[in-house]
Amino acid sequence: LRMLQVKLIVTGDDFGYCPRRNQGIVDCFLAGAVSNVSLLVNGSAAADAAELARRYNIPIGLHANLSEGSPVCEVLKTNSSLLNQDGFFHGKMGFRTALSKGLLNMAEVKQELKAQVELFRELTGHLPPHMDGHQHVHVLPEVRHVFAEVLEEYGIKYTRVPIEPGLHNCDWIPPSLMDFYLGVEEDSFNTVDVFTRHGIRWPDIYIGLSTMGKNMSVGNIWSAIDTAIVEFTSKAPSPALPPPQSRTVTIELMVHPGYPSVPPAGGCGEGPDDFSQSWERLHELQTLIKPELQSHYKTRNIQLCSFKDL
Repeated sequence: LRMLQVKLIVTGDDFGYCPRRNQGIVDCFLAGAVSNVSLLVNGSAAADAAELARRYNIPIGLHANLSEGSPVCEVLKTNSSLLNQDGFFHGKMGFRTALSKGLLNMAEVKQELKAQVELFRELTGHLPPHMDGHQHVHVLPEVRHVFAEVLEEYGIKYTRVPIEPGLHNCDWIPPSLMDFYLGVEEDSFNTVDVFTRHGIRWPDIYIGLSTMGKNMSVGNIWSAIDTAIVEFTSKAPSPALPPPQSRTVTIELMVHPGYPSVPPAGGCGEGPDDFSQSWERLHELQTLIKPELQSHYKTRNIQLCSFKDL
């Protein structure tokens, strides 16, 4: 395994959420701990984030958001199936409930996704090289088809499919959260064919659910990467591909570093959520910039990169 070349994309999610999140992500990037970011275009500090990405040459993609805050499409801000009675998106679980009850209009989902791609282009001057979903909405039933159509229409090549090797063995994850993660995993399995049909690609391996927030540690990241690589290379190779051992393995590690949000600054129209105000964001930041993590990458032949380097 030591000879295996690994390309690791460390993506800082929720760029644009608030000024303190932006600062934390930039600090991680400058420390070589994050190699890619995912922008919330409806975040309260999205324009600032785009400016920082330009200034520091940070590879940036789109974190499509249908669950938190306000839509960016003008037409959908007043009267749309995507909004609750308070005029905001339905929320992480609320979105899933509304979807399962058949209350969401997929034409509006598509309209909002396209508006977010257009706003991304307006803010950054280019289309996103990769696009994923805030709170994993992009792998949900029905949404996955619309999401794939939008990526194909714009020629956006890469996305994220949150199927994490070894997730089932992570006994430190509380049952309620594990239930959510297993739902995300099942939705992801059901999305693979859809994304494949639309010519969309994603890294070989995804990591991030087991290493989030207070659960993040240097050892935890190492073992997640090692577990994933062992599982990936032991799979029977398809005849069309070279055996996994002799090629580059690509991994995306999803992270959420930042300095804790201080209300009222932050959020996507409703102010910052609890996770954003918690010490867990700072804990991620402090863990990711530890020198022993960086030196581990070097000894294991792991090269940090972004989607455009794949």
